[in-house]
Amino acid sequence: MNAPLLEKASAKINLSLRVLGRRADGYHEIESLVAFADVADVLRLQGGAEDRLEITGPFASKSGPAADNLVLKALGALRGRVDGLKAGRFLLEKNLPVAAGIGGGSADAAAAFRLLARSNNIALTDPRLMTAARSVGADVPVCLDPRSRIMRGIGDVLSEPLDLPRLPAVLANPGVALSTRDVFGNFAGQKDRCDLAEVPAGFEALIELLAQLKNDLTEAAIACVPAIGEVLEGLRASPGNKLVRMSGSGPTCFALFSSSDEAATAAKRLKSEHEKWWVCATTIGGAPGQS
Repeated sequence: MNAPLLEKASAKINLSLRVLGRRADGYHEIESLVAFADVADVLRLQGGAEDRLEITGPFASKSGPAADNLVLKALGALRGRVDGLKAGRFLLEKNLPVAAGIGGGSADAAAAFRLLARSNNIALTDPRLMTAARSVGADVPVCLDPRSRIMRGIGDVLSEPLDLPRLPAVLANPGVALSTRDVFGNFAGQKDRCDLAEVPAGFEALIELLAQLKNDLTEAAIACVPAIGEVLEGLRASPGNKLVRMSGSGPTCFALFSSSDEAATAAKRLKSEHEKWWVCATTIGGAPGQS
């Protein structure tokens, strides 16, 4: 392997999130409609004798020690399952905020699995990849093949890929990291009672369905970080928005629009009014994570 291999690690967006209950092992069963955005971290792999990770990008300083990064955890998990696995130097360009409810670390780990599969001639359907992904984190399996799906169980039970429309969107984050553990610690119980069954492929029909669904963790997340409420209000004040919601356990929130121009205008306004927020106009849907 001479030239570096590259994979995008796209932001994972929970268009809906239903918490079904807590299991005996402490994990929560969920049901979530997941799609991926065009905005992404970028991971490269350069072959070599020494395995290491270097982190650059706007959120590198908030990513913690490289030794604790999920990219290296992914490498260790797969190396324990594949004899003679070759790796080398990973370079992670960290463009997504950390602990943000958009699966940044999980997407990075999944990108590492895809790079290792490519460099070692391992098929993406090889069961060792999925087994290793499950061992690294609950959100890693859905990020392994980044296409829209319904995610159930603790994140490990995945539907077949869904044909969702491309959704112009704005992502906004108040600049505060939020632990999933803290949010579930504040969660009072199930809120959303609407079952997620058939998912329509048309834009208007999808918006209508999403309007009947929720993110059950929103109130618990706002209790941890009240600024999430401000972000939601700011997005709701954006002309033309079709739906506003928090993603995952927060604090990142999103608004959906009919057109990219409307999303770009809304993002520009929010950036000018909230300089400390991370704001990004993007598109959600399809399979942007594959390079």
